[in-house]
Amino acid sequence: MKNPLDFQKKIEDKTKTSNIFGAFGMAYSHLAQAEKAIEYYEKALVISREIGDWKGEGTHLENLGLVYSHLGQVEKAIEFYEKALVIASEIGGRRGEGVRLGDLGNAYSDQGKVEKAIEYYEKALVVSRDIGDRRGEEAHLGNLGNAYFNLGQVEKAIEYHEKALVIAREIGSQRNEGAHLGNLGNAYSDLGQVEKAIEYYELALVIGKEIKDPRIINFCEKNLKSIKS
Repeated sequence: MKNPLDFQKKIEDKTKTSNIFGAFGMAYSHLAQAEKAIEYYEKALVISREIGDWKGEGTHLENLGLVYSHLGQVEKAIEFYEKALVIASEIGGRRGEGVRLGDLGNAYSDQGKVEKAIEYYEKALVVSRDIGDRRGEEAHLGNLGNAYFNLGQVEKAIEYHEKALVIAREIGSQRNEGAHLGNLGNAYSDLGQVEKAIEYYELALVIGKEIKDPRIINFCEKNLKSIKS
């Protein structure tokens, strides 16, 4: 008769191995070595499925989706996100469900399917609000703002960016605050409200310089130069 403790130790060892493979996958992903990242995420996924670790399986599926998305293989990314979403829904992982709905929104946005993206962002927003995830709520509001801007519904975009800006300030996310201010600058510029646009770009630029974020700084300086010329 097998010792239950031996079985438990084997599961724990495999869980550790899966986590290590997942960590390697993330490291290679950060180094932009996508093929190596995929290799390790797939190894981690196999082990998670073998031991029935649904939470781990969902995480590795989502990470594979992110890598394929960065590679521009959006259809493949969507496949992984959808599988990860199913798992989150089945195990009651509401936070994971919200994140994966947002991932799907991003993927459809990348494909230019903006209405479909909005559908997923709105679902993600509902989840974030249900569980009190302010950071997730802010992200989904910002994504909805970008989506409506891309549809030419600029006033609606402004509504979402303003709501996202309020939350970014509440949670102390200066980088996101700067991004939302910049997006508001774009929106008012698009409406021809130049003074308002300049006001938002300058506010964003102050934050960009405070946190030394070159993307925000370059974005604002470029748009200010363009709008003032």
